[in-house]
Amino acid sequence: MAQVDVKTIVSNFENIDLNTVFLSFFIIIFAVILSKIVAFLLTKISEKTWKHRLDFKSIISISNVLIYSLAVYYILASVFALSLNQLVIFSGFIGAVIGFGMRNLFEDIAGGIIVTMEKPYQVGDRIEMGGYYGEVKDIGLRATRLVTPDDSLVSAPNNLIFTECVASGNSGSPEMMATLDIYIENDSDVDLAIKIFREAVVTSRFVYISSPTQPVVILLNDYPFYKGLKARAYVNDLRNEFIFRSDITQRTWDEFYKRGIKPPKAPIMNYEKTAE
Repeated sequence: MAQVDVKTIVSNFENIDLNTVFLSFFIIIFAVILSKIVAFLLTKISEKTWKHRLDFKSIISISNVLIYSLAVYYILASVFALSLNQLVIFSGFIGAVIGFGMRNLFEDIAGGIIVTMEKPYQVGDRIEMGGYYGEVKDIGLRATRLVTPDDSLVSAPNNLIFTECVASGNSGSPEMMATLDIYIENDSDVDLAIKIFREAVVTSRFVYISSPTQPVVILLNDYPFYKGLKARAYVNDLRNEFIFRSDITQRTWDEFYKRGIKPPKAPIMNYEKTAE
């Protein structure tokens, strides 16, 4: 039965004419255009519904997989008139070819499908992947595209989820934790500095506080030549992460200078990384 099906498949492909090629090409182009339209519409809708923005964006990658899968299935089943058994055999043959000659591409596609289904991260998330940190703009079948803080577009292959840890800062939530470090002289009034720092955080128009799950925490670290204050708080919209940090930094130091709290004269060192 398998030999007969293989011969039938071969004969079907041998009988390809110009009309079949044009029809297949048209279906592929239609699938690409349709996926772009769906992504555009979902993006527009997501920007108008802040609360469900990431939910709508997460549908984009799922819709791409469905559209392209249906396009390939239609071409094989209708255009080339392959039966179900022939499709299974053909899929196995293609899988073997990909496994031998296009392993990296196959791993990227498999990674894209796993990301779409299991959602370790989704469109709109802030993640660290392949040594880069940024917002996920698109999850394709081959690569995930990130926009970094300096507005660079980075394409990271999807197969990195098999070999590296991928950290998501918000895991599908519109809010995310943001940390901010401020360093002051050793002889500064620490209690006053903490009070000023905390007030700057909790009064920021970008902060999200829903105690006890999203608290504001101020940590004090004592270093050899200065003291460090670290704030941990949630920003109300992950897109405001860097504005949030700038807002707190500016208002904190404005008040510090009024109260005589000065930055350290010694150069700042990353003692935490040195200790590791």
